[in-house]
Amino acid sequence: MRAVVLSSVLVMSIGARAYGANCAGLPNEADLRSAMNAASASGSPAGGLFGGAKMWAAVVNRDGEVCAFVTSTADPTQVWPGSQAIAKAKAYTANAFSLDTFALSTARLYTFTQPGHSLNSLGQSNLWNPSLLAPPDGTSGGRNQIAGGLIFFGGGLPIYKTTPSGKVLIGGLGISGDTSCTDHEIAKRVRNILGLNPAGGAFADDIVYSPPDAPSVFAHPVCLNTYRNGVFIGNEAPATYPMAP
Repeated sequence: MRAVVLSSVLVMSIGARAYGANCAGLPNEADLRSAMNAASASGSPAGGLFGGAKMWAAVVNRDGEVCAFVTSTADPTQVWPGSQAIAKAKAYTANAFSLDTFALSTARLYTFTQPGHSLNSLGQSNLWNPSLLAPPDGTSGGRNQIAGGLIFFGGGLPIYKTTPSGKVLIGGLGISGDTSCTDHEIAKRVRNILGLNPAGGAFADDIVYSPPDAPSVFAHPVCLNTYRNGVFIGNEAPATYPMAP
């Protein structure tokens, strides 16, 4: 009996630590999984390899601390293990470079951070802490700690709450597990389902493709089987190789 009581206390302690006061008002694991599954099953194609059905999601608070992370599947081994760190880093990035009045998705940072562009070395400024990575079952994993890491492709969005004075930035959402373009589509839907959009609405920091969009410093490359808001955009260009002499 004593062992059972101690076990129950331990589980309650872990649960409290996993979702502490610093995470109040943010979506928890159950919220994220429900929203991810609704996003991929919406009937509007998300493209990519898996249609957005095999995803990691992570949420950080305004301080950048990891509050929640979970897979869309009940069996986390059926989602790429490497995507856990990417989802956390995307959430951190979107939160780190957004403001109450300026929502910046990770997709919109792509061009700025490429060689020859003005933020090329940005990725060296906040490195990922590998000691805060969890195994696929999700134990440990740096909850209530700042894992850091910067990602400059689609799948990370800032999240907001509505207050009497307007929209206030409360953290970041990261989605990973498919192409970066599909990650962005699912992240956008998840944020909308959870009611966490910025002042400009669901599309305020939407992904930009050049082409077909006009040339833009916010542009992101087209991925394999790319859809945006249910409309097919195109496919990533195949690799080209120089002709042998």
